[in-house]
Amino acid sequence: MANQIAPLWLLCTFVIVADAARPFESLAHLVLGVEGEHVQPSQQLFEDFERSFEKLYKDDMEREHRRSIFEASAKRISEHNSGNDITYTMEINKFADLTRDEFKGMYLGAKGPQECSATGNLVSSNLAVPETMDWREKGIVSPVKNQGQCGSCWTFSTTGALEAAHALVYGEIVSLSEQQLVDCASAFDNQGCDGGLPSHAFEYVKYIGGIDTELSYPYKGKDEKCQYNPKAVGTKVARIVNITQGDEMALMEAVGLHKPVSVAFDCADDFRFYKDGVYSGKCGSKPSDVNHAVLAVGYGTEGGDHWIIKNSWGTDWGLGGYFKMQRNTNMCVVATCAAYPEIEY
Repeated sequence: MANQIAPLWLLCTFVIVADAARPFESLAHLVLGVEGEHVQPSQQLFEDFERSFEKLYKDDMEREHRRSIFEASAKRISEHNSGNDITYTMEINKFADLTRDEFKGMYLGAKGPQECSATGNLVSSNLAVPETMDWREKGIVSPVKNQGQCGSCWTFSTTGALEAAHALVYGEIVSLSEQQLVDCASAFDNQGCDGGLPSHAFEYVKYIGGIDTELSYPYKGKDEKCQYNPKAVGTKVARIVNITQGDEMALMEAVGLHKPVSVAFDCADDFRFYKDGVYSGKCGSKPSDVNHAVLAVGYGTEGGDHWIIKNSWGTDWGLGGYFKMQRNTNMCVVATCAAYPEIEY
């Protein structure tokens, strides 16, 4: 089945505090002051939040405004976590003092449409696949990175896939340059810190002759002049495999039989508070709802069929920077825009 062209709005800018020990690990249920019979006043909880995430507000009026938003977020998290038959839990994190509109406007606002590659060249073929897969156990998945205040999630999804594919061929993980993609890939319908797509980034890397190492072209988290150096290339792309739009079985075959795969999905509002479990929130169902690119590194069955996905918001978010998403339902249109690279030998 041909992969239909679909407009995507893909932008994912996130302000990230430097990775640290999870400050709210003990507050997973200490929301609005209730953990069993022990009570912590909401004012104290907010003060703990301010200290943990180094929040600084311009004046008392701004602080009170943020505290009221924080309490609404805390109440929402508490109500979710105390619900029946939930598949995932939420927690207070660095986004808890932002309204939904602020979060979307500041971190998920899009400036223009994007399109997936027109044709999927991998369709489900009903091949036998492992019941579970986790490429992290194979030693080819690079550490979780942190995109900072730049809508560059697409570059981290791209480099994550390239780093894994390179390690699969050459037996070593080489950290690759997101900044090169931010600065240099605009001719392939990418907009640097204003968004892009991994499938287009793979095409750029193939065309230009490679992607530099992170060491030679370090990440700055902002749009700068292209400094690509052909002598500093860390890996090259031979071909790109685009998975037929919406074909979740083909995606499973790709992850189960080949390697980690770049995917994009709708980052719904409650997703920002994800802590653990299998995410199954209320999110978009149309290709045009997609707004965040990540890397599918495996799948499992514990707690329900799910994808194992690497994010780019630092290790202090979710499951050490990862999350699990419900599988076999095309949750949040995760199978809409999936692709992986084949590395040049």
